[in-house]
Amino acid sequence: ALLVMLVLVAAALGGAVFWWLDAPLRLAAPTIDLSIEPGTSPRALAQDVQDAGVEVNPLFLYAWFRFSGQARGIKAGSYELDATITPRRLLSKLVRGEEALRAVTLVEGWNWRQVRQALARADQLKGDSTELDDAAIMARLGRPGVVPEGRFYPDTYTYSKGSSDLAVLQRALRAMDRKLEAVWQARDPNLPLKSPEEVLILASIVEKETGRGSDRPLIASVFVNRLRTGMLLQTDPTVIYGMGERFDGNLRKRDLLTDTPWNTYTRPGLPPTPIAMPGRGALLAAVHPAESRSLYFVARGDGSSHFSATLDEHNRAVNQFQRRP
Repeated sequence: ALLVMLVLVAAALGGAVFWWLDAPLRLAAPTIDLSIEPGTSPRALAQDVQDAGVEVNPLFLYAWFRFSGQARGIKAGSYELDATITPRRLLSKLVRGEEALRAVTLVEGWNWRQVRQALARADQLKGDSTELDDAAIMARLGRPGVVPEGRFYPDTYTYSKGSSDLAVLQRALRAMDRKLEAVWQARDPNLPLKSPEEVLILASIVEKETGRGSDRPLIASVFVNRLRTGMLLQTDPTVIYGMGERFDGNLRKRDLLTDTPWNTYTRPGLPPTPIAMPGRGALLAAVHPAESRSLYFVARGDGSSHFSATLDEHNRAVNQFQRRP
């Protein structure tokens, strides 16, 4: 009889354990943020779960972690727990490393000022760069003396809650390094570009001048042809960039005549830095420009451009597309 009773008690306890493992845990709020630092022990983690606002006995939770045999597989990170979380699902989430991720998108053609604004607005992203100037940021990223403009690859970057904005910038910086090195190695021979940095500068201009993606190789060819012949690039986006926050949306003739390091109407060759973040298409166009004799282009008004090899042809195109009543 005693043996039977012991078996029944064990069965009851076992049933209670299995019920507990799959019963939703009560939370102090609709969602709970749980942050696990590297090196946290299973016992300390069980206490952290309770401290975060989950109504659970830390001893029971610790025992479950140990009994499962998966305690060593728990991954550090930032997690979000909701009302459906059970002890079994909690352990699975932690072992799989299913962190609560956010995302920030850096857009092709953005300048550095816009990148900083996007990072400042990003949800749950720690603003470690907020109080730093450009030089300090680049030093923290391991690139002292490098100008940040154009150095970050435009893409969508996911991050765990509470991550540093410098970590996102580091990933974007390395992504641009990889893309730039790849296109530089695959560049057309005889390009009038002496370094990956010059590719980046030209690609940033192509990015800002392009209304339609398919035009990028032709736009790049115009600037490459001008560089080869020693013509001024005369591209408005560089002038606008050099004006900085003085630009009010209207580019006037006096602006084209006012010299800045980025004014390609007054200075020959490429400007000293990129003017924006080029995407993959602009980078490829810069190293594989279309074969053409074009030296001019003008916007048609539908996003595309008309290309001309002579000034007379260009003037006719300007009259046709820009001076229509």
